[in-house]
Amino acid sequence: MRSLLRKGVLGAITAAAVALAPLAFTGTASAHPGHHPGDNAVRKLVKDVSGKNVKKHLQALQAIAKANGGTRVSGTPGFDASRDYVARKLRSAGYDVTIQPFEFTFDGYITPPVLKQNSPVAKTYTYGFFSDYVAMGDSPAGTATGTIQPVDLVLPPGPAANTSTSGCEASDFAGFVAGSVALMQRGTCNFRVKVDNAMAAGASAAIVFNEGQAGRTEVDLNPVLGGPGVTIPSFFTRFAVGQELASAAGTTVTMNWDPIVETRTTYNVIAQSRKGDPDNVVMMGAHLDSVQEGPGINDNGSGSAGILEVALQFAKTKPKNQVRFAFWGAEEFGLLGSEHYVTTLTEEERAKITLYLNFDMIASPNYTFGIYDGDGDAFGTAGPPGSDVIEEDFEKFFAGRGLPFTATAFTGRSDYGAFIAAGIPAGGLFTGAEVLKTAEEAAIFGGTAGVPLDPCYHSVCDTIKNINDKALDVNSDAIATLVATYAFDTGTIGAASAPAAAARGGAHGHKPADAQS
Repeated sequence: MRSLLRKGVLGAITAAAVALAPLAFTGTASAHPGHHPGDNAVRKLVKDVSGKNVKKHLQALQAIAKANGGTRVSGTPGFDASRDYVARKLRSAGYDVTIQPFEFTFDGYITPPVLKQNSPVAKTYTYGFFSDYVAMGDSPAGTATGTIQPVDLVLPPGPAANTSTSGCEASDFAGFVAGSVALMQRGTCNFRVKVDNAMAAGASAAIVFNEGQAGRTEVDLNPVLGGPGVTIPSFFTRFAVGQELASAAGTTVTMNWDPIVETRTTYNVIAQSRKGDPDNVVMMGAHLDSVQEGPGINDNGSGSAGILEVALQFAKTKPKNQVRFAFWGAEEFGLLGSEHYVTTLTEEERAKITLYLNFDMIASPNYTFGIYDGDGDAFGTAGPPGSDVIEEDFEKFFAGRGLPFTATAFTGRSDYGAFIAAGIPAGGLFTGAEVLKTAEEAAIFGGTAGVPLDPCYHSVCDTIKNINDKALDVNSDAIATLVATYAFDTGTIGAASAPAAAARGGAHGHKPADAQS
């Protein structure tokens, strides 16, 4: 799942952007009148789709990442091997498979970033938006080893924001030892001022850590240096990391930043059933790429593996409507694969897509069962007409299993964005990312309050061990249920979306504006 934060950003998402709606307890969700799915086809597909087989695909993706530097990020051999695995399985099952290439700007690193404490204790910190540190935007490449020298820190932090003036004035660096690593605290002036002053004092590298007030220890932030001219590697860390580095005199660290920005080619994999009405296409998708920091087994191996296994079992049926499965590239660089796909469709091709289902993170270890808020009653932003029916049909599935569920907002954070922008009804499932589970959610769904729904989100630990088997199995069954339902009868969705389908003939997909972008 794409972060709401841009490259180089560290912190927690604003609660309003991704908060869950008031929880829905188990109960009855009524079907829309006139919706009559092929019940036998639904039951058979759900029976054939097993969580055990879905997990085998995740194990294959884990093995691919392990063989390719620990990542499946677009534009690298790890993603290409993931593409080949999925395409080979789909072709063997009898689908018409298209590999759609497109170019994108790869903004990453050549060798893994390093921030490690050498003394008084050895400790390596984890790189990533939701981990310990990130490189500041416009930080140059560089390696440095040196002694930490705190610069006018406010520890403990003051009671209000911007009480720290650390590094804002040249006088803060009086007595600074050239070659040391300047440790500064966020506050008052911008990052460039702090880093420029550190450079002038002879620092070999710069670390700025979050200011640390209660309630805003981690905040939305875009730590950029504002253009070229900086000559030392510059990192931004969580408050706890900076506090730890400042705690002992003579602490030494090693830093390395080896960025790369270049044009690369990546791919979408599109598989289409050979049977079914080609003028009435039921489509679903999941992004296949990971972030560079890890193998991406929950984000989004889980969604990819879920729809892959559904596709393999569904291949045995003879649907009324044509079904199309998409595995997107470069989602983590800004939803680029799905945007490319939608914007390159002709008006006629767009109008044939009756609905789109999106599955991005369906097995978070501290999960909730989130359903996209198609009717907008929880978050005030509805999907195109027909999205309400999709939401209700997912609710019906969970209620039928005696399971709780909750609404999650259409924030534009995943690959449904280009589809809803083009007026295509959409829906899907999401088990959660970096947001902390509430006590209320823990009481209803189980798990641990005060811990992220996915503690390994966008991190090296997003491995096969980062999967909740129950969530994976239940959500795979939910995917199978709706795929079979809509493959044999789109019912009121087709009726509800007909005006939108006509209207979207001249629409153009575009990347939706994220809350923090």
